[in-house]
Amino acid sequence: MAKLKTIYLAIIFLFLYAPIGVLIAQSFNESRYRGNWTGFTLKWYESLFENEDILNALSNTISIGFFSALIATIFALITCLALREVGKKWRAMFMSAANVPILNADIVTGISLMLLFLGLGMKLGYGSILLAHVVFNVPYVMLCIMPQLIALDKSFYEAALDLGASPFKAFTSVVLPELRPSIFAGFLLAFTMSADDFIITYFTRGAGVDTLPTAIYSQLKLGIHPEMYALSTLVFFTILIFVILFAMNRKKI
Repeated sequence: MAKLKTIYLAIIFLFLYAPIGVLIAQSFNESRYRGNWTGFTLKWYESLFENEDILNALSNTISIGFFSALIATIFALITCLALREVGKKWRAMFMSAANVPILNADIVTGISLMLLFLGLGMKLGYGSILLAHVVFNVPYVMLCIMPQLIALDKSFYEAALDLGASPFKAFTSVVLPELRPSIFAGFLLAFTMSADDFIITYFTRGAGVDTLPTAIYSQLKLGIHPEMYALSTLVFFTILIFVILFAMNRKKI
């Protein structure tokens, strides 16, 4: 039975990662034609980093991912602190409402945000993408922070106040260190979701502004170039690193 379980798991992982393995191998293939291996090369990676459009898209992806994750983490932390002070009934209702954007289809979220920004007279571009990513990242960060905040013993904070600490000092010295693993995990998750998003970004980006997912899509419309294999490989390993860091921090929560 144990061998059958092992074989089953191996088949599942092979099914999930074999296509990615082929993609990674193809990014090192000297031939630009699929299925025709002519030797190992790094020229597609060199060509990738000489492509200004891709480099601009990479810069946008990193900066939008970082700032949207940072802002979403701050908003989520403040919201979770406020929700802890309300009754369980109202807290459950608000958390359920906050989870709707997670369950909602991305295309609905993308179109609604686009209409909102246009209705407010906002020009679609870098700023609209950043705001959109903050909106859909906040619920994910809240899911990371809220369970640990609820489990946190409030008496530690009250003891710090009794010992003469100000509310801000008590929070930064007692509460914040306890929440640090979940806050960091939420930040990593938000960054990963932002870097990986295509649909919402596509509807809120405007003309002339791309992130890596939209840049890849634009390139694919002209035909698959080996540079895209190299780029996809780098994106995969970047996301993999963040997922590993996220999992490591979740163990500390």
